[in-house]
Amino acid sequence: MAEKLEDLNLPLTVVTRIVKETLPEGVAISKEARTGLAKAASVFVLYVTSAATNIVKNNKRKALTGQDVLEAMTDIEFDRFVEPLREALENYKQVTSAKKLATGKKKDDSDDIEMVDDDQ
Repeated sequence: MAEKLEDLNLPLTVVTRIVKETLPEGVAISKEARTGLAKAASVFVLYVTSAATNIVKNNKRKALTGQDVLEAMTDIEFDRFVEPLREALENYKQVTSAKKLATGKKKDDSDDIEMVDDDQ
C-alpha cells in the first residue's frame, strides 16, 4: 500500500504525454492543468479499482481481472466506455499472446491482480 497520498498519483510525464497526443496542434496546457488532470485520473483509477474489488469480494474470488473492471465501469455508470475498453482488452490479450508464442513462453495470469486482505 502507498505510504503517502502522493504515491497514488499517476506520473506527470505520462499524463503530459497523453494530453499532448490528444490536444489539437498549437494548443498548450499549463502545469497546473496537467497536475489537476493527473490527480483526477488517479482518483478515477482508485474509484474503478474499489468498485472492481467489491465485485471480486462479492464473488468470493481473490484475483481482480479485466472483466471485473468492465463490470465495475457499468456499475459506476460509465457504460459508454465499456465497449472501447473491451476492445482494448481483447487487443492487449492478442498482442501479449502473440508475443508469448514468439518467445516460447508459457501462458501466465499476469493480467490478473492478486488481492491482499489486510484484515488477516
